[in-house]
Amino acid sequence: MSSIAVADSATATRELNSYRTKFFYGLGSVAFGAKNAGFNSLMMLYYNQIIGLSAQAVGLAIFIALVVDAIADPLVGQMSDNLRSRWGRRHPFMYFSAIPVGLSFFFLWVPPDLDANGMFIYLTLMSIVVRIFITMFEIPNSAMIAEITTDYDQRTTFLSIRYFFGVLGGAALGFVTYRYILLPDAIHPVGQLNPAGYPTYGIVAGVLMTSIIIISSLGTHRYIKYFRQPEQRRATLKQTLGEVTGSLSNSSFVVLMSAAICGTLAIGITATLSIYFSTYFWGLSAKSISIFQFAGVAAAVLGVLTSTPLSRRFGKRQLGVALFIAFIFTSALPISLRLIGFFPVNGSPWLIPLLFADRLLADTMGIIVLIMFASMLTDVVEDNELKTKRRSEGLFFAASAFVTKVISGGGHFIGGLLLAMVAFPVKADPKTLDPQIMHNLAYVYMPTIILLFSAGMVLMSRYRITRESHLENLRQLEEAATLGNATAAELE
Repeated sequence: MSSIAVADSATATRELNSYRTKFFYGLGSVAFGAKNAGFNSLMMLYYNQIIGLSAQAVGLAIFIALVVDAIADPLVGQMSDNLRSRWGRRHPFMYFSAIPVGLSFFFLWVPPDLDANGMFIYLTLMSIVVRIFITMFEIPNSAMIAEITTDYDQRTTFLSIRYFFGVLGGAALGFVTYRYILLPDAIHPVGQLNPAGYPTYGIVAGVLMTSIIIISSLGTHRYIKYFRQPEQRRATLKQTLGEVTGSLSNSSFVVLMSAAICGTLAIGITATLSIYFSTYFWGLSAKSISIFQFAGVAAAVLGVLTSTPLSRRFGKRQLGVALFIAFIFTSALPISLRLIGFFPVNGSPWLIPLLFADRLLADTMGIIVLIMFASMLTDVVEDNELKTKRRSEGLFFAASAFVTKVISGGGHFIGGLLLAMVAFPVKADPKTLDPQIMHNLAYVYMPTIILLFSAGMVLMSRYRITRESHLENLRQLEEAATLGNATAAELE
């Protein structure tokens, strides 16, 4: 390798590992975090308790959108992997998504006056539109990590920062929403049940998402010159589908995604039902709920600070397994203690501090688990490249995005089924709701998430890529690239 090439490589490495790169790469996840804040926490409550759709209908609508999105994800990933343009593989998709994401998210919270069937169709279609456009940003944006760095621990650092921004965006939006937008009035004493604030919420969230997408895309634009251009080729639909199937059948990928689906489904069900437990079980106001957004921010900071040292000390797989075990024992602890009479009653000065501590612990563990998932998935890229001779970052991150969306889609669907199972009434008044209904919800909720976390623990233990095997994969790929360059030079 010439001295010029070495210098260029050193410059690229220095720029790509700079704090500036980490900032603009991580910042992009604020848009995804803002979308998740609405889909996970408010959508079921809004369409069920305010609009009046049944919980089953809301869950089904969002699940249908998830299925459509599941089909779109790998297609966007595959197109992003193979696009050739002067703006590289990723950025054209990112720029294109910016305005449609914000507009469609706003319209989700200002539905027209329709009957139940019309409202179901509207919710389904708008959910699909939002998901597809956020996919067109999130997948190409997140997939850049595989080209930014190949270092085993640096990847965890980058992804820690990315998850920090994602949680920060969702938490900041949640705090503003519960504290300043969803306000009570004379008719609606519980702010989150007041329909007047939701259009404003849609505007604020939509503008935030569009702005962040544009800023992150512009901030990472300068690095396009360092990213790979795909080989120029024409692939048939059959070849494309074959490549997708071949990559997604990677054994490490299959095990990792199976574990991720179990874990994120459990987290998703919790996120969906938490607003019901906060409102009807713990008796919290919108302002009280806003306090818990700070737990999310603190958890994001703890996740960023601890994920890389912990994964370096214990290994990504071992850390993931340990966290799944911790979730099994802590995920439903406050509710369990309340049901047996060992937790402060509603209105007690100890209630909010203890719930805050529980939220902080759960969010911190959840963030670290999600960081491990993403970091382990990035290591699958080289493992798969060694076997297929193809770089498929976009495709794999499409799968990762799909798993993350299971939090909102699958979680909403199962959460809706659990609400229907206990016959939770539409437009329920927290003051008059029969407490036994919330007890029944707790009885079906707790074993569901414990079972999912247990399955995730078993599956996570079967992931096989270690630090040593990752370094060996990189060595073999570098050796193959060197041999290929030498062969090409001989032919010239």
